[in-house]
Amino acid sequence: MLGAMHSPHPHDGPLARLRRGHEKLVLDLLRRHGPLSRAGLGSHTGLSRTTLYDIVGGLVTAGAVVASAPAAGTGRRGRPVETLSLNPAAGQAVGIDFARRAVHVAAVNVAHEVVGSASRAHPAGLPWPERIALARQLVDGLADGALGLGSVTGIGVGVVGPVGAVDAPADESSDRPSDPPSDAGSAPGSAAPGGRPDGAGAVRELLGAAFGVPVLVDNNTRLAALAESVWGSATGSRDVLYLRLSHGVGGGLVIRGALHAGAYGLSGELGHITVDPAGPPCDCGGRGCLETVASVGAVLDAHREAGGRSADLAEFLAAATGGEPAALGVLRTVGGHVGTVLAAVCNAVGPGVVVVGGELAGAGPLLLDPVQEALAAHVLPLARSRLDLRRAALGEYGGALGGIALVLQTTPLLSHYRRPDPEEAP
Repeated sequence: MLGAMHSPHPHDGPLARLRRGHEKLVLDLLRRHGPLSRAGLGSHTGLSRTTLYDIVGGLVTAGAVVASAPAAGTGRRGRPVETLSLNPAAGQAVGIDFARRAVHVAAVNVAHEVVGSASRAHPAGLPWPERIALARQLVDGLADGALGLGSVTGIGVGVVGPVGAVDAPADESSDRPSDPPSDAGSAPGSAAPGGRPDGAGAVRELLGAAFGVPVLVDNNTRLAALAESVWGSATGSRDVLYLRLSHGVGGGLVIRGALHAGAYGLSGELGHITVDPAGPPCDCGGRGCLETVASVGAVLDAHREAGGRSADLAEFLAAATGGEPAALGVLRTVGGHVGTVLAAVCNAVGPGVVVVGGELAGAGPLLLDPVQEALAAHVLPLARSRLDLRRAALGEYGGALGGIALVLQTTPLLSHYRRPDPEEAP
């Protein structure tokens, strides 16, 4: 069950914030206790009768709360006592993570209970219209097909590569999966005519047309960092460094309790920190980036070069779990590189918690132990005993759940999240 949601308000003055606080209190109580009478809500909230009736009335009008009379024949005398409960069909939010080779979707209801999640793999470079059609199929199948898009308040979407904070397109590198709607068959990373990037805007327009609801777009790994900090392994931590090891490598930062986007949405590109200046070329234009040694493809290549025969990640992890020396050696090398990069970032940022996620984290201690060793070797001595390394808890749905958090906007992690001018670009 996720955090509480409130109905949107166009203003953010003291009275509006006070009202949102009262709404959150009422919704939280109904979520925890189930149906309650107005008198029951009053005893729990301590709000005056007038204030409580005003708040409840607004929530009922918005459809977030439903009122019902007791069933006939209850034997009670006098006026029936009406009960209030959350409306599970209202205020749903959807999150979609467009990973490099898969689409992940999740949805929550007004009680912030996950009503469904689904994933499907696809070939790399699948055109955007086909990706979005796949996302629509997955969303339509959530909750056994009972998810009503008419009640969806918004969709939060994660894409690969730099995206300006909350929906502002930034410069596109060659590994961006964003092409304009007018050129659906082009390779990922296409830009609008004249060189103007149009990645996030293109995705937003296509999704808006497909779903008919407001869409917010952000970097999918940054959204996974948000989700882990709100509901996952870093819940309650104010300073978090997140790294995802997948077909690409990226990260996210939570600093002093706020998600950090950086200028032009460029925060968290940990996969493009150099680990070997003489290493192989990277899609970003550099050489020897962390992504060239710690992505799934790079790990499989290294395993084959070491004499392994894994055709995919599942076979590689099975080999490592079975004690195969080649696989264990690859994980030790990769873990050393990962830990060294994380240590450098930790020395600069000073997080209390480091979270490692992505498919490669499925290796568990076989990867995380070498990461921990490298952290211990390179982090400042004063910080070593205070730094907590954890494995991500939300799995492949972290990015989609982060998209939901982006839509709900109820976590303090987003209170200072910058919304740049859409015209702003590097």
